[in-house]
Amino acid sequence: MALAPAAGLAQDAGKQAPSAAEIDWRPRSQLPAEVQAGLPVFCDGGYLPSGTAGGAMPVLPAGETEAPLEASALSARYELDAELYLQGDVRLRQGSFQASGSEARYDTRSGSLNLQGPLVSRGEGFLLTGKDARYSTESGQLDINTATFLLHESEMRGEASSLSRVGENQVLITDGLLTTCGPGQNDWAIVASDIELDQAEGFGTARHVRLEVLDAPVFYWPYISFPIDDRRKTGFLYPQFGSSSAGSGAFLALPYYLNLAPHYDATLTPQYIHGRGLFTELEGRYLSRFGESVLQLGYIDDDSYYKDENPGADGQRWALDLSTRAAFGGGWSGYGDFSVVSDEDYLSDLNRSLEIDQATHLQRRGGVRYSDQNQYFDAYLNGYQTIAERIADVNKPYNLLPEVLYAGTTEVGAFEAGIESQYSWFYRDNENLTGLNRANGQRVRAIPELALPMRALWGFSRPSVSLDYTRYDLEDYTLGNSSFDRTVPVFEWDNGLYFDRRSSLFDIPYNQTLEPRLYYAWADAEADQNDIPDFDTGLKSFRFDQLFQRDRFTGGDRVGDANQLTVALTSRFNDLLTGAERARVSIGQVRYFDDREVSLFGQGASDRSNSPLAGELVLNPVDNLEIRSSGLWDHDTQRTEEGRSQLIFHSEDYRYLATLGHTYSRPDDIEQTDVGAVLPVTNRVSAIGRWVWDSELDRTVGTLAGLEYNNCCWSVQVVHQNYLTDDEELDTRLLFRIELKGLGGSGGASDNIADAIYGYDERERRRFGTQRR
Repeated sequence: MALAPAAGLAQDAGKQAPSAAEIDWRPRSQLPAEVQAGLPVFCDGGYLPSGTAGGAMPVLPAGETEAPLEASALSARYELDAELYLQGDVRLRQGSFQASGSEARYDTRSGSLNLQGPLVSRGEGFLLTGKDARYSTESGQLDINTATFLLHESEMRGEASSLSRVGENQVLITDGLLTTCGPGQNDWAIVASDIELDQAEGFGTARHVRLEVLDAPVFYWPYISFPIDDRRKTGFLYPQFGSSSAGSGAFLALPYYLNLAPHYDATLTPQYIHGRGLFTELEGRYLSRFGESVLQLGYIDDDSYYKDENPGADGQRWALDLSTRAAFGGGWSGYGDFSVVSDEDYLSDLNRSLEIDQATHLQRRGGVRYSDQNQYFDAYLNGYQTIAERIADVNKPYNLLPEVLYAGTTEVGAFEAGIESQYSWFYRDNENLTGLNRANGQRVRAIPELALPMRALWGFSRPSVSLDYTRYDLEDYTLGNSSFDRTVPVFEWDNGLYFDRRSSLFDIPYNQTLEPRLYYAWADAEADQNDIPDFDTGLKSFRFDQLFQRDRFTGGDRVGDANQLTVALTSRFNDLLTGAERARVSIGQVRYFDDREVSLFGQGASDRSNSPLAGELVLNPVDNLEIRSSGLWDHDTQRTEEGRSQLIFHSEDYRYLATLGHTYSRPDDIEQTDVGAVLPVTNRVSAIGRWVWDSELDRTVGTLAGLEYNNCCWSVQVVHQNYLTDDEELDTRLLFRIELKGLGGSGGASDNIADAIYGYDERERRRFGTQRR
């Protein structure tokens, strides 16, 4: 044992000893600058940093019993082979165990140490205080009476009539209280008669537990178990509740998590929906050395509201969604997705957790994929469940049984050789179909290409020739020979130049570029291709990016004829201090030298000599503001054909969020305006809102309005949401979320807000320094 000179002052015996939280708590103005910077604005203060940074730390440190006991005090008296008595500013250390008090008695024969308080013990990430303590230097057992504690990383504080470290990884707490609220602010607290923490297993248990709000009990559990680190633990999760007009009223869900094995688990969520009955959802996750699989199920045995709306229905409704991803190594991977529902209205009526949205078709797809730097391969089966009964058989998509894709490139001297290829077998039920719509069959498509890429710092040029070849072998084809092919020669020449200059604006140096681009495309395609079935083809929407694509069709059943030249210009403004692109403006137009005669049953042919002007504008004047706009302007009609604009703003701390969007399409008769915002009313109260207006329908098609309250240890959100259903009626939901810092939250309001307002996810992450649960 070593006795060191005394340090510090003895505790004034006449004053009540401060708790562990009170020792390290400081008002905001007294905290170090780095702590203030990370403190949310709604917090009046915080804790000083722990003496040493650490990860997950034990509540009570395990003193290394083989390490020597070091002690210091203002005075010491030693009885040979009996007892050491220390008095006045006593400080003790054995390995990682440290403590201080007013006096101590150490029995050299038994190795027991009695320490009189006020006791203070500080370690990596924690602080303990107590009235007195008993410590065994032989076993490491520590018993503290009238204890308080603070865990710095989670900002969890508590108190107990006694704390005992009874084993290497076990801590017992009697008459304990836990909360993340600041000292003297018990807005909420977990109180239990007995708490046992098992650090080896990563969980704790508690008996006679109650949740107190403002010192009043509001909920009681006779027994609970809970995790104390990142390891998963079987048990109930926080309840979810809200209200929905689609569900006929309020709903309450009580999720139960099952930690079945290290590599698979499940969550069972029974829920009661007023007007419908008991509805149950199940999610299972399986993790292998190749990847992860997720199975989701939903089931209701007797949906009374659905039976009332659909006479003759039995009320039994269900859904299934399965997804899997696997990485086999060497560039190979596998994937699979399968979804099925019992009826058309399931997704809008009942779905809360399945990873599928409202849709007319549910996709089923599975396959294997390979990719490396020079080649790509994908082989898969693809099918659909058409859930909307109003979809006619002729409009139902084809299944792919299978589809195989391969693409590759290689260098041949100064040239670049490549190929894109596809094999597809299309099938759908054609019993009620006639004419060309009855056709099923196989399609092979290959596009070999030879290019001469040339690049320099000041520009590029890439002439290329290719051959677009397609072969069909069809069944139930009535327009002639069911086996035929199509060959289209193609020539393309893409060219670009790069100019730049340096200047400054508002004393900020920047680099401005000027990037002209010329792209010529020629494709000698046969004009009449309407004897070929439409398996997967559509007409591309004209955008700025399409200026540099020679084919105006998607899929492989039409190959567009082309003799056209694109002229485009892009200019960028780059901040030389940060490297950020502050602005980009692009404009371009296609000049057609011949009429476009190939059509998809009347769509896609045109005799115009010029395309509409296509433009894009992106502005980032500051890091927190982004403005995007794109559009098409027709100089022949002097009208805007399409336009999309969006403004996104967030303050540096994400307290303020704002989005403003406008979408216009004259051909599709669409014009919508979208406004969303999160605005602080006070440091603790924020207003949340979103409004979507459709000018063509002359009505609101979606709203979201709510309030959020935050303080430093809990928050609450109340959100009212309207959205347009497939029946063009506004459905209404009222959602709640209550979050206790350190314990997670209940309700689903945050998920809906995050889907509606850009940046809300990041705001939630910063609010308590943790990811949204």
